[in-house]
Amino acid sequence: MKRISVVINGKQLFTEPGKTILVVATENGIEIPTLCYHPDVEANHHCGMCVVEVEGEKGFNYACATMVQDGMVITTESDPLTEERKKNLDINLKKHRLACVECVWFQHCKLMELVKKYQGKPVSVKDERDKVYQAGKVVFDQSKCIGCENCKSVCPTRFLNLNERGKVQPSTDEKKDCINCGQCIIHCPVGAIRGVREFERLETVLKDKSITTVVQFAPAVRTSIGEEFGMKPGEIATELLVAGLKQLGFNYVFDTATAADFTTMEESDELIERLTKNERLPAMTSCCPAWVKYVETDYPEFIPNICTSRSPQIMLGGIVKKYWCKNKSIDPKNIFSVSVMPCVAKKFEADREELKIDGNAPVDMVLTTRELARLFKKNKIDLKNIAGQSADNPLGKPSGAGVIYGSSGGVFESALRTAFFKLTNENLKKDAITKIRGGKGIKTMEIVIGGRNIRICVVSGIKNAKKVLEALKKNPQLYDAVEVMACPGGCVGGGGQPLPTNMKIVEERAKSLYTIDDLSTLHFAHENKDVKKVYDEYFTDVDTRKAVLHTRFVPRKKSAIKITNL
Repeated sequence: MKRISVVINGKQLFTEPGKTILVVATENGIEIPTLCYHPDVEANHHCGMCVVEVEGEKGFNYACATMVQDGMVITTESDPLTEERKKNLDINLKKHRLACVECVWFQHCKLMELVKKYQGKPVSVKDERDKVYQAGKVVFDQSKCIGCENCKSVCPTRFLNLNERGKVQPSTDEKKDCINCGQCIIHCPVGAIRGVREFERLETVLKDKSITTVVQFAPAVRTSIGEEFGMKPGEIATELLVAGLKQLGFNYVFDTATAADFTTMEESDELIERLTKNERLPAMTSCCPAWVKYVETDYPEFIPNICTSRSPQIMLGGIVKKYWCKNKSIDPKNIFSVSVMPCVAKKFEADREELKIDGNAPVDMVLTTRELARLFKKNKIDLKNIAGQSADNPLGKPSGAGVIYGSSGGVFESALRTAFFKLTNENLKKDAITKIRGGKGIKTMEIVIGGRNIRICVVSGIKNAKKVLEALKKNPQLYDAVEVMACPGGCVGGGGQPLPTNMKIVEERAKSLYTIDDLSTLHFAHENKDVKKVYDEYFTDVDTRKAVLHTRFVPRKKSAIKITNL
């Protein structure tokens, strides 16, 4: 491609056409202030902070939306630009109520950086017209909203709108519901949207010595939580994470990736059975609660296609309270089970009535990666400066196949590794199904197992899932197996992950999960000795397996929208 020449602040630069001024400046280490800009959302220059001057053009240009042209001469700093940015910052600040302590951007806030740079004056008084809405486990605070529309752009169910004052507002349309994916949270630049917080209650539980506290952490958390402590995106912090959880006071720390091995064992059985009987195809994954809720509310005709295998966090919670407690001679009533998840929808999942076992929820509380990081910081636990520890056994040593559940394609790659073995008594070659890896929205491939050609579709993002479901309505035989994760890139890009989150960061997090798999001596769920031991000792009959490892799904009506207090 032909390169073009531009000049920014007197410096000649060479780049490719089709890029914005902001992208070119950033690539060359030139800082231009931004607030509402997100690299994964179409720029609408709402905040007005990225204004620049282009020689020969009147007024100001928005760097986030102006494409570079050959010979363009650009100025990013001048007295007129400073005044324009101060004026625009003031407009944004008048819309945003200052409430930093509870904000998801705590200690990472671009708005406060701009306030310091341009001597802005934040507003701490609430406008009485502003409301705070809650849908499921997501909270929408109008008093902080600046009206940038990022949330509206990324909402896969079109649940979000702006009211007449340009403030975020949930839809009252009965056909539009929140699936709690949390993508609006990680794309909101000012913390106007957040998940329901729970760690304050956890602090009380951890002080109660009569309670045995058990915590598990999802595959995707180990390659993201380090970002909250100055580590690079994707830096593996598994043992540091375990040590931090121990320092908080948890009695036992388990790895959800081990439970993913149980999910693989069950889901591979389901896939084989459905293929053998040629029924309820395509088989659809059940690990992502936002995806499951989307099917239940928008496409209930596909509910029979969803595998009944519970998600890893729910399986592990059940195994802890049924099998592990019995072995430890601990009364399950004295267990408080916590999950650390990259996902807000996991909070919703933990509350589902149909997941209870003997009337008890397998998981008592779900914290997002961000919440755990906040708790670490509050207790002065710095993950960069503690000695790592291993997770507790027998639920702390996963296969590499369990770890890659955190990335799009990982669930079915793991399931197919084990299904292949169950059907052929041979292990699948390492590179046989790597085509379904990566952040691409829709990935397809075919693989022959046991003489049958299996057509696989892996979907990342609910907007892409809708395309696949519509295609299946027209041609039900299009695929044999469909994996869906609601968040782009999979759990590594979940709504509960550290901020900022963008696809470049998501790719680094995912890459490290596959590195863990590559370095592991255990690549298959069916070879995990700890998993085999639990099956041999506890899951010896069909009824027990169904009660602890399986569930059902039902059509759902629109979630109630609550109005809460600030």
